[in-house]
Amino acid sequence: MSITVDGINKRFGNYQALNNVSLDIPEGKLTALLGPSGSGKTTLLRIIAGLESSDSGRISFSGKDVTGLHVRDRNIGFVFQHYALFRHMTVAQNIAFGLDSLPRTRRPSKAEIQARVSELLDMIQLPHLAQRYPAQLSGGQKQRVALARAIATRPKILLLDEPFGALDAKVRKDLRRWLRNLHDEFHFTSIFVTHDQEEALELSDQVVVMSQGNVEQVDEPIELYARPDSRFVFDFLGQVNALSGAIQHGRLSQGKAWVTLPGVRDQGDAQLYMRPHEVRLASAPDARANLPLRIEAVSLIGAEVRIELSPVGWHSESSDDIWEVSISHAEFNRQRPTRGDLRYAVPEIGHLFTGKNTRPSPVTWAEEEHCRAQALCPS
Repeated sequence: MSITVDGINKRFGNYQALNNVSLDIPEGKLTALLGPSGSGKTTLLRIIAGLESSDSGRISFSGKDVTGLHVRDRNIGFVFQHYALFRHMTVAQNIAFGLDSLPRTRRPSKAEIQARVSELLDMIQLPHLAQRYPAQLSGGQKQRVALARAIATRPKILLLDEPFGALDAKVRKDLRRWLRNLHDEFHFTSIFVTHDQEEALELSDQVVVMSQGNVEQVDEPIELYARPDSRFVFDFLGQVNALSGAIQHGRLSQGKAWVTLPGVRDQGDAQLYMRPHEVRLASAPDARANLPLRIEAVSLIGAEVRIELSPVGWHSESSDDIWEVSISHAEFNRQRPTRGDLRYAVPEIGHLFTGKNTRPSPVTWAEEEHCRAQALCPS
């Protein structure tokens, strides 16, 4: 079942929670609403669910207007951040609650309900805890029960409000994988709210980035990370290394720091953004850039080594100007970078914001070097 959000507005007193939000949620896809606190993502989710009303606009499920439809008639499953399990009910009774609450004409028989609960307990791998109470469960177990309860009535749409926010990192990662497999098995149209960028990019088919009640960008995770539409999206999605300065004659400069900009004809103030993996470190500057940095920390994290550096000789040197560069373990073993060493950042891919432009222009150096080597550069 597809979902269409058309021109939704919502105010709480003087606060504009949602500002003319329009979205298309594809059928059978897992969509993330991603943004900082106060961006309006939970308000939007609750309006889609029917738990909150909008001031104006329309919500449609597969072309049918459900704006005025009561939450019980929307055929959705809802999972809350803090589980919202009934403390006086066992695990089995919690899962059966939605089925027991159906109108008599739609309610399965007791035997059918029992069989469905047993099936769901097996699916969430908790059949041995059927008679336990929520207080006797771990956080991960509670969330599995909450998910089972939400899908017990076989809803067409599954909505989740920060479903893993209260869990520790390892449990969160395991449950993310489990939810993705569950979604692929049942093909719900699913929307989940999160402020965790990694969670959104790893789990979803489509990401909706929100800020201050507005939709900033809607895209597939790979496209969103590789081609952000705005400074906000760039800044919000992971670490960014930025050089602010002025462009003159194809070079962006800030103090003693500078970088060439192949093919760029703009002049004036600009910002060059680079992800940690789009920069490499060298012991000396080269023809494309002079970006001196001093190593502040070296962290061996998983499959990569993260190096934090601070600018040297730039106008905006401060404790907040920390760059981050990711290198492989093989490169780490070759260079053996240590705290206090001087290194030079060599950009390989950049994203340039100039003047009032809200969207970045891509900048690459590899093609420039290649065309020079082959004598193919335009004169």
